[in-house]
Amino acid sequence: MGELTTLMARDGHQFQAYLAAPPGAARGAVVVIQEIFGVNAHIRAVTDGFAAAGYTAIAPCMFDRIRRGIELGYSAPEIEEGRGYMQQLQPEQTLKDLAAAIAVVKHSGRVGTVGYCWGGAQAYRAACLLPVDCAVVYYGRAQDAGKAPHCPVLYHFGAEDKSIPLAELEPMRQRDPGGIFHVYPGAGHGFNCDLRASYDAAAAALARSRTLQFLEQHLQGEERSAV
Repeated sequence: MGELTTLMARDGHQFQAYLAAPPGAARGAVVVIQEIFGVNAHIRAVTDGFAAAGYTAIAPCMFDRIRRGIELGYSAPEIEEGRGYMQQLQPEQTLKDLAAAIAVVKHSGRVGTVGYCWGGAQAYRAACLLPVDCAVVYYGRAQDAGKAPHCPVLYHFGAEDKSIPLAELEPMRQRDPGGIFHVYPGAGHGFNCDLRASYDAAAAALARSRTLQFLEQHLQGEERSAV
């Protein structure tokens, strides 16, 4: 089980993060990037899962710039509330907070980002603009960041995702021709979250297996990104 710690971004913003240590020597580090629901029980469980797999794992509380302690469920009103918080954040702010989280865990070796929905988009931006060695995007809109990814990126999408239709994947493929894209038949948006009605156990298990294999491939060794 992890615990809350306090970080500081370059602009002086202090915020919390959920930090989980591996049971033995770290195999690298993973920055887990939340959905629009905050660092809630699901994101903490995901972070604990990466720690159990051998990584120093940290989930920065990205909404702390608005208000501390935001944890939402998945009802329609909570979805709208989360979108409201998301819209109040500036991209430069999220990058500063992610950079602070990366700095805290880089002593564990190479660093990767894994993000979900809105966090997936931020994981992609980190792959373009921050010193990470790989990124994993779960059903997130990987929009133009002004630069192409400088490290390997793995993408997971549900074939039945109504919020990100399959037609939207083509521009992403064009921006990242070296990216690895997986589409899961029958799965919808949020298929990895076992607290949501859209949870797809088979797709989630396969995506986790692929993610762990990808992290193992790219987070071993001492060499780090020079970005």
